[in-house]
Amino acid sequence: MFHKFTAVARVSRCLVQLNQVRCTSTFKDTFSIVYKNYGDPVVVLQKEKLELPKVLQPEQVLVRFLAAPINPADLTMIEGKYPIKPALPAVGGNEGVATVVATGGSVKGIIPGDWVIPAGSGFGTWRTHAVCKPHELRKIDNDIPVVRAATMACNPCTAYRMLHDFVMLKPGDTVIQNAANSAVGQAVIQIAAKLGLKTVNIIRDRENRKLLIELLKDLGATMVFTEEELRKPEAKEAWKILPKPRLALNGVGGKSATEIARHIEKGGIMVTYGGMSREPVTMPTGSFIFNDLQLRGFWMTEWNRKNLQTKESSDMLSYICNMIRHGELQQPLCEVTHMHNFKDAIDNSVRPFKPKKVIMLMQEEVDLPSDRFEGRKV
Repeated sequence: MFHKFTAVARVSRCLVQLNQVRCTSTFKDTFSIVYKNYGDPVVVLQKEKLELPKVLQPEQVLVRFLAAPINPADLTMIEGKYPIKPALPAVGGNEGVATVVATGGSVKGIIPGDWVIPAGSGFGTWRTHAVCKPHELRKIDNDIPVVRAATMACNPCTAYRMLHDFVMLKPGDTVIQNAANSAVGQAVIQIAAKLGLKTVNIIRDRENRKLLIELLKDLGATMVFTEEELRKPEAKEAWKILPKPRLALNGVGGKSATEIARHIEKGGIMVTYGGMSREPVTMPTGSFIFNDLQLRGFWMTEWNRKNLQTKESSDMLSYICNMIRHGELQQPLCEVTHMHNFKDAIDNSVRPFKPKKVIMLMQEEVDLPSDRFEGRKV
């Protein structure tokens, strides 16, 4: 009897594999956005037909990408200025969400219908489909909005780690950050609010400043200042209400980093995770010496490399998925377009004072996002 059921199971598995082989040939419009040389993304990126194998190997997974963002790191990688340099030709994009279409016979833990995200940087998410190994993917919950799933691995995880890994914060503590309107900054505000932390948030001045401040406060920001306002005496009023921050988060560099460093509590830490100004991080000498400040750097890619298979990593993704599911982590303002329009999407991503993250949809039927900030012109 045992052998009979074993034989039936083997036949069933073979039939499943046969169906998977057939399904790979049903996709008609398959393409990717590739670059064969490093350089200006608008110049070097091009759309190419994507050829899929007719047969999946036992250890392979076929995924169908749903959506992927355009992040600054993506563009820097294409320019050849990022620490990770994929072998050329390469597919653009580091982050995105895909659904599993088919799996080889020896694949375990992932089945068709599961949602997955890349396990590491340099995957190449700007394509309709990909064939890869299971260890290159991470399974996530598939009951959250597609666009949020596509953007959860980089920015929310960066915010989560910086709030947990450098200073033992407790409810009522203060965090100060620049780039507060960036995707990381908005995630910091919301995760900090859930943890009971206060946030002092710095933005660049702009025409729609009041509307942007309103949006950040709706997300949970305690206070919002422009970089110019932070240098004025009025900003000192904040420290009469709030404890001075023990943690500062720097995504800009240059003068902006210098200014937020002036407000850190003695013995505090400033963590740099980005450099949008492309200027060096400059620390006030007096603050550095007499306040015993520490400067640290953080790179989510490196953290993943060391911790990808740990419970700490899976707990982080579960935490973020739960926040999304319960409406506690809103999608940053985004502009959604189809991947066919990638040239315009790239142009829009590099415009100064661009408050919206550009998300590319790989499939026509993917639903557009909707949340309480939809329609705000900031």
